[in-house]
Amino acid sequence: MAVPSTLLSGLIPITCLSFLPSSAKIVQNEPPKERPNILWISTEDLSPRLGCYGDPIARTPNIDRLASEGTRFTNVFTTAAISSPCRAGIITGMYQTSIGCMHMRTTTYRRSAENPMPYLGVPPHYVKAFTEYLRAAGYYCTNNSKTDYQFARDPVPESIWDECANTAHYKNRPDKDQPFFAVFNYVGTHESRNWDIDNVKTDPSTVEVPPYYPDTEIVRRNLAKVYDNAARLDSVVAVLLDELEKEGVAENTVVFFWSDHGDGLPRAKRWLYDSGLHVPLIVRWPKQLQPGTVNDDMISSIDFGPTVLSLAGVRVPAHMQGQPFLGSQASTPRQYVFAARDRVDESYDMVRSVRNKDFL
Repeated sequence: MAVPSTLLSGLIPITCLSFLPSSAKIVQNEPPKERPNILWISTEDLSPRLGCYGDPIARTPNIDRLASEGTRFTNVFTTAAISSPCRAGIITGMYQTSIGCMHMRTTTYRRSAENPMPYLGVPPHYVKAFTEYLRAAGYYCTNNSKTDYQFARDPVPESIWDECANTAHYKNRPDKDQPFFAVFNYVGTHESRNWDIDNVKTDPSTVEVPPYYPDTEIVRRNLAKVYDNAARLDSVVAVLLDELEKEGVAENTVVFFWSDHGDGLPRAKRWLYDSGLHVPLIVRWPKQLQPGTVNDDMISSIDFGPTVLSLAGVRVPAHMQGQPFLGSQASTPRQYVFAARDRVDESYDMVRSVRNKDFL
């Protein structure tokens, strides 16, 4: 008997994959001949607590506007419910478990035999960041500025980015006609920003407390803080979208908005439930994606990078496990998405999950 996704994250052996068409289709016009610019707005620790996803508490008018101008995806899931393994998968287009980057980078302060030692993965020699292929194809690639790729600490390999710093910006490219791929990472929604719950603007009495939390004042204030942080994120999104307009590149720039994993709350971040794996994804591609559309295809976070390559007209390498969902190389939609939890700090809890549109 199938078990509802809210109850189970199972250990399921996988023997084969079957990819079947989805009932929902991405409405995409014929790709333009000119290579588009691509801009990522990424954030941390945020489930789809946004107005455009139907949340009545959220104060996110600019993110909602972005959704009204593009496509909102409703079945997007990360491959790990914690930043470092997930981001290793995103930057390579590979499952973190297949490239040795599945454990969380953090370690304990006390060094002893039973505690984990500092750890960094060593991916196979043929695995590259997808931005390396973009750069080889002539794109100017910038990252502002979080990396956390699990396989490298700062400074990151120079081959990955043209710029990787708090000052990195597509406006810095020497040739203004050069296409760019720019990433802006907002960290203000990270779980560490949830601790100050004494001063919250969201009314704690209005938030919905999930049934797996105790309905207490502290819990309500913590949830209210999550909404406050999302509101601050929304103001950053406004600035980035306005900059595209001022630079005159908005009409030729594909904008992605996404989160690395779910809320930085108990039973969410670090855990393979929907509360930890389900993330927002909005894509605006002027004149190519019909404004205000909603798509329910199953998408994995490792699909983001291959999709960028497809949009840029760069061949997706055969070894990449992610599959494009836009552009000239768009694949048949997934039937399933997969996720993994391995060591997180000092906790060893090897869990695997498989999800379709109905069950986890």
